Amino acid sequence: MCSVFRLGLTGGIGSGKSTVAGMLAKLGANVVDADALSRKVTARNGAAIAPIAAVFGKCVLTTDGALDRNKMRTLVYSDPTAKSQLEQIVHPIVAREMDELASDAELAGARCIVFDIPLLIESNRWRETLHKILVVDCTQSTQLTRVMLRNNLRKDEVQKILAAQAPRTLRLRAADSVLFNDGIKIDDLTHRVHKFSSQFGL
Repeated sequence: MCSVFRLGLTGGIGSGKSTVAGMLAKLGANVVDADALSRKVTARNGAAIAPIAAVFGKCVLTTDGALDRNKMRTLVYSDPTAKSQLEQIVHPIVAREMDELASDAELAGARCIVFDIPLLIESNRWRETLHKILVVDCTQSTQLTRVMLRNNLRKDEVQKILAAQAPRTLRLRAADSVLFNDGIKIDDLTHRVHKFSSQFGL
């Protein structure tokens, strides 16, 4: 295990995980964002585009050659094997990019590297590489409300997304620390993140 503190950050959709990641970054953490890298490798000319097209066909791409996320989402919900096939393509590419960014941050003298990973609990890859896992938590009703408003999605669409993620109880069991982000103001959340930060080398 390297000397830099390696923190796994996760939470269900709409939990406020990305907001917490931004707060930790302001406190000096280097954030490695799995979602951002996933978008990068599935953008036009991204590293995952050719293998995706080989497996699913160009029908899942936009006219400019990026992954059409709406079409892929529909396919994944209608075909259980499609989700696994997509993950087998994208996840190893994203993991390599994350490892490279983390190595660069460590060489640059980072005190804390935050691995912002929505599917951290679902993956068997990360636990042994991390010092701690911080779960940002809220109730499912709050998730539904936030995501419906933020993404302009119907309730049944959000429920499908939630069903595809690890159950809240499973995330909480895997957590070393839990930050409950429900019914509080942004200043309160900031204060809670500051209180946690000293545990993470910040």
